[in-house]
Amino acid sequence: MKLKLKIWRQKDAADKGGIVDYELDEVSEDMSFLEMLDTLNEKLTLDGQDPVAFDHDCREGICGSCGVVINGEAHGPVQTTTCQLQMRSFKDGDEIVIEPWRSRAFPVIKDLVVDRSSFDRIIGAGGFITAPTGVAPEAHATPVPKADADEAFNNATCIGCGACVASCPNGAAMLFTSAKVTHLNLLPQGGPERESRVINMVGQMDAEGFGGCTNTGNCTLACPKEIPFTSIANLNKEYRRALSKG
Repeated sequence: MKLKLKIWRQKDAADKGGIVDYELDEVSEDMSFLEMLDTLNEKLTLDGQDPVAFDHDCREGICGSCGVVINGEAHGPVQTTTCQLQMRSFKDGDEIVIEPWRSRAFPVIKDLVVDRSSFDRIIGAGGFITAPTGVAPEAHATPVPKADADEAFNNATCIGCGACVASCPNGAAMLFTSAKVTHLNLLPQGGPERESRVINMVGQMDAEGFGGCTNTGNCTLACPKEIPFTSIANLNKEYRRALSKG
């Protein structure tokens, strides 16, 4: 395929940045989206130009490092991670606009790379459990209802990629935060910090400058791990519960 690429280039956080046009030939439909960007960068390097900076690590849809807005959609036209998006989702002659995640809480570092350390600080505010030391308890010593275990597992699959934030018109991080709160608050191990966890994590989320949730649901449509919208409802319930106990 021959593609027309319109890519956001920004040399650092202080730079204004802008869209730069590129053309790329001989793109195989069997390439991943990141492999296509690798091919472009090889061409730019050989031409003596600065390659496009973008986030990536495992390239197996597990780590959540990759993430760009492709033609206005977080991760692109398929509900998966950018590294798992195949070029067969596009056709010869397509124009593809590639931009970084857009959020006040995700400042651009360079080109398509953004600083997502705000997520780390939300986790640091309460995304942990009290882990007693000593002899480990026997497996299944504390029964967990299957429905709770299943829901906890579903929320634990969140990889923190930030697609929920990038797709939200308000730049909200409610789906990410709700997945972390729901995962731990459903399990017995998360009981000791149940109230402080949700209060502290929501407080940190607000302090980071994320927007407010208005229940548009764009986040769940973009989430590559299909975190359910009910998790946000559960976060609101847990927050009200914690306030009533305070």
